Amino acid sequence: MSLSLARRADLFPDRTAVVDVSEDDLYAPARTIDEDRVSYATLSRLADALATRLATLGVDPGDTVCLLSRNRVTSLALLFACRRLEATLAPISHLLTPVTVERPFDALEPTLLVAEPAQRDLRRSLPVDSVVTIDELATVESESDPDPNPSPNPNRPLLALHGEDGRPVVAYSERALERNCLTAVVAWGCSGSDTVSLLAPLSTPDSLARVALPTLYVGGRLLLDRAFDPGDAVTAMDCERATLAAGRPGALRDLATDPGFDEAVDALERVVVSGSLADDVRTAFSNRGISIYRAWGRLECPTAFTRLIGGESEVQQNHDHEDAIGVPVPDCYVRLVDDGDLIEGAGAGRLELSGPVLASGYLTDGSRGNRPSDRLDRTAESDDAGRFGDADDRGWSDDLDDAGQFDDWFDTGMRARRDESGRYSLDHSR
Repeated sequence: MSLSLARRADLFPDRTAVVDVSEDDLYAPARTIDEDRVSYATLSRLADALATRLATLGVDPGDTVCLLSRNRVTSLALLFACRRLEATLAPISHLLTPVTVERPFDALEPTLLVAEPAQRDLRRSLPVDSVVTIDELATVESESDPDPNPSPNPNRPLLALHGEDGRPVVAYSERALERNCLTAVVAWGCSGSDTVSLLAPLSTPDSLARVALPTLYVGGRLLLDRAFDPGDAVTAMDCERATLAAGRPGALRDLATDPGFDEAVDALERVVVSGSLADDVRTAFSNRGISIYRAWGRLECPTAFTRLIGGESEVQQNHDHEDAIGVPVPDCYVRLVDDGDLIEGAGAGRLELSGPVLASGYLTDGSRGNRPSDRLDRTAESDDAGRFGDADDRGWSDDLDDAGQFDDWFDTGMRARRDESGRYSLDHSR
């Protein structure tokens, strides 16, 4: 199977793909949600319509479309529209500042910027000639249609993501994104019967690549709010009987301390968290019989490790500490290297990753060419490792000439330790 949205619309056209719970009224009372249900058929038609409008605005195969927005159904549809056009979608975080929001554009050089009207202040800072708001895009009169039967190259860049302060920028092929979807299926048992509460911005790898795309890939239902609010989240989870929630430690802490928590998690089976949970938060979920999985990844590899927190086996209990990141996920290969020597068995060393779940490489500045495929480089021209996940991960390198080579193996610049059972922990001994 591929990432084709049209195929899923053919298989289950009336199944709900997304429930947009964002309230329409800006001054709506707290815990108000508007359940705008979007079926797979409707989402596919929206993607087709957006593809024709983007083509009318001059987006050609190989071009890049940047998106500056909070979580919207349009954000998801634009990815599939770019797939149909053989273009690249580059979500830009609305959490960047007027200074840092400029950083991704040197590497991306987009043909078009699609922006949420609410982001007008950030939009003014951007060096982009062609800009259209989401509302304006909806009114574009199509003058040309893309190929009605596209055959996208699964190895060309489909998605570009940036680090938390705007750099570096990495590109993902459709094939890599599909392998990340399959990883979620195997690691956390994602299925078409799941209703998934998304608690992080779609512009981040741990939200879009780790959770949102896998949910749509298996035919599940995604709960989408424009911006995270714990009251709205627990209301939506309760109303929609969410079975899986995914987010960062702060969002899960806010859920656990909300008065509506008990009702919200009544149907919840699994939580996937991008970091370490405080004991009281972990207890709040585990006391309800909810399985908690920690996922560890980087900008360059959305999910490299996972572990079940608070497992019953002796091995899991012995490995239940803050720096423990678990075992490699399917299709992510791991090795430890110390002073050029490969570490076999238990030991510590520099952590290197490989496999089809990794990004293709960094996008350099636009001087190399006009298309993302022309600008993939083996090094990042940045002093930021672009990691995401634990705020307290220490030991990562600022030197991307030394930590960030996309060759057969990607050097993370971090040290890790492997125990006798094959489980990994971050190593801060140096």
